[in-house]
Amino acid sequence: MRQNHYAKTQLENLQGQSPEGNSPLGPTRQRRIKGQNLITMKFSVWRFSYKVLTTFCLLGLTAASGPQGNIKDVELRIGIIQRFGENPTAKLQLEPTKGARLKLKFKVGNKQQTLITQNPVKLETVMQALPKPVVEEVVVLGTYRTFETAEDSANKWRSQGIEVEIAQPERWQVWAKRDVYNTPLLRRLLFQSLQAIEQNTAYIDTKIKKQIPQISWVVNGQRYSLNSLEISTDKNLIRVNKSEKPENARLYAGQLNLQPNAYGTYTLVNQVPLETYLRGVVPYEIGTNAPKAAVEAQAIIARTYVLRNLRRFATDNYQLCADTHCQVYNGLNGTATNTDKAIAATKSMVLTYDNQLVDALYSSTTGGVTASFSDIWNGEDRPYLRPVVDTPTNFWKLSQQSLADEKNFQRFISLHQGFNESDWDVFRWHKESRLEDITKDLQKFLKVKNSPYAKFKTIEAMAVVKRSESGRILEFAVKTDIGTFTLHKDEVRSAFAAPVSTLFYIEPLNKGKAELWGYAFIGGGLGHGVGLSQTGAQNLAKLGWSSPKILQFYYPGTQIKILSNEIGF
Repeated sequence: MRQNHYAKTQLENLQGQSPEGNSPLGPTRQRRIKGQNLITMKFSVWRFSYKVLTTFCLLGLTAASGPQGNIKDVELRIGIIQRFGENPTAKLQLEPTKGARLKLKFKVGNKQQTLITQNPVKLETVMQALPKPVVEEVVVLGTYRTFETAEDSANKWRSQGIEVEIAQPERWQVWAKRDVYNTPLLRRLLFQSLQAIEQNTAYIDTKIKKQIPQISWVVNGQRYSLNSLEISTDKNLIRVNKSEKPENARLYAGQLNLQPNAYGTYTLVNQVPLETYLRGVVPYEIGTNAPKAAVEAQAIIARTYVLRNLRRFATDNYQLCADTHCQVYNGLNGTATNTDKAIAATKSMVLTYDNQLVDALYSSTTGGVTASFSDIWNGEDRPYLRPVVDTPTNFWKLSQQSLADEKNFQRFISLHQGFNESDWDVFRWHKESRLEDITKDLQKFLKVKNSPYAKFKTIEAMAVVKRSESGRILEFAVKTDIGTFTLHKDEVRSAFAAPVSTLFYIEPLNKGKAELWGYAFIGGGLGHGVGLSQTGAQNLAKLGWSSPKILQFYYPGTQIKILSNEIGF
């Protein structure tokens, strides 16, 4: 995309060579190797599509012509509490439903033990002192806002011969694979090699642990302390409560497993059938009062999304999380008749393109235009994820009025009526931030990224440098007292507190004084804006659009199909 005149005007005084040169910061940068050769080891690229397809074959999935086809449900592993034990005073209560009993299975040495109780069981964190301090370290190759960006970075490292894994200790990170770089010498040799790569932000994260959390519980007056636990009931329903208030308990179907994760804490994993899982997703994602066609569209997309994303938490031995880093899953408390009917009516239906599951991304509100995949993340574009003006009748032609042009973009943002989301509170927004607050947020972001710019003291100017056809920010420049750097794509949302999407422009504010007070962030939408708009889908459903028509609108060229072992992943 060409650099617009507005950005040139704002940046014409931005000078100074950055410590990393003029190349952009973050996951979009190209890494070049100079001098030293990287440590390389033989590795096989994990072929996710083959693995998942094999799983479905083992589950007995067969081709079917309709929802009544003979398709067994898929069992999922969802991390409903991801880092239990991080807070040393954390407690977790497991409760059977009325008339049921909890069954707890665990190993003591090589022997399997089973406890059965009709009473609630409270899991507590006990900090266990180690005989001597233990050093834990990992080579962090990058830190990212989203899994999509982390995965693209991981693939680039793999192409250079580095074996990696994707983790989420808090933010998404790419780690040098721990079971490959498993000695201090190997980790330091790798790290030294990485120093030859321009703009490298890799570092060795070293922690010295004197104690570790262990999970403890009491049954029939006896206390147990172990690292893993399998929980089930004879009614296949378990309540989980993280608080002291009974009304906060969440009801989950299936089985629970408490298991160690990669961060020295524990994850509570819900093993749940796919169609039951959707009952805990659809009401929380689209709402229980949404029109029928919108709920059906959400059910199809949520089903497609989870099957397409089973690889996300392979490092921690489960598949998907239960919050907005994946899709919201809160168990069966919020089930409703209309959402259950939509799930049943669309049973086994998925959205495909060229007989492959689509990358079923969706967001709350697009701000009036959907984004391409590459507007937000790195990696190959998906032909069905492209800019669509989010209106029932298109009155803005992107081919003639590209939102990459700053004047067109600001005029587009000034429009409020005629869009599917016009009545939504975050369709358009205007937020003002003091320069001091912007500075603190940016310093915090850069510190997490291990950027040399984290040491800057003052911001001298900021400007949008480049936009995509959908108006999303691709490059955003910041001039500081130690140089100018560039934020890319979705990094902008992590770097600043004010914008809730990358569909915005900025205006400097003086507030009647000579010096700069801060900036106004003026934009639209909530979230990444790729694929279906949950708000827009509801408006189209109210206008009488069917769920297939809604999905065709947001994902052009796609087809709804019944899940079978002939559909690729």
